[in-house]
Amino acid sequence: MNYWNEFTKGIWKKNPILIIGIGMCPTLAVSTSVSNALWMTLAATFVLVCSNILVSLARGITPSHIRIPVFIIIIAAFVTIVELVLKAYQEAVYDALGIFIPLIVVNCIILGRAEEYASKNNVVASTLDGLGMGLGFGFTLTVLAFFREILGANKLFGYTLIPGMEPSSAMILAPGAFFTLAIMLGMMNWINSRK
Repeated sequence: MNYWNEFTKGIWKKNPILIIGIGMCPTLAVSTSVSNALWMTLAATFVLVCSNILVSLARGITPSHIRIPVFIIIIAAFVTIVELVLKAYQEAVYDALGIFIPLIVVNCIILGRAEEYASKNNVVASTLDGLGMGLGFGFTLTVLAFFREILGANKLFGYTLIPGMEPSSAMILAPGAFFTLAIMLGMMNWINSRK
């Protein structure tokens, strides 16, 4: 098994958002600022890596007819940890991400990786898979947020970029998210077709 490929596949070849097309709800909702995107990346990657490790360790003792509920309980435990830590130490982030923190439990990326990969592979491969998928999710989320925050708010990390420039409020709203994501999908397809 090539561990490097297991790690890098989530960043480009099997990017959860741009290639597989899952995890769109938090992607579109929290990509209004780079700060939100980075915090969501950290939260989702932590849950993804930890749940992949535990699912991989429990794969031999989990009966097949109850594996999905077991996966959800494992994921929910790590999401609860993230939620409580953010609420205790980063309340502004907790408020900004809102309902999308507890919704990590049902995020298709995390549940999909537990079912498709971690339940069938060893701990090292599952850890690298979770880390790579988390970074791929985060890369897409951060790039999307970067353009939306600059064009929709004329800010980056809360600092005004061009004084006097009138931002396009549509970029902060859902149409701006879809438009920016469509451009990113087009660019990725163009790059892949050139290889």
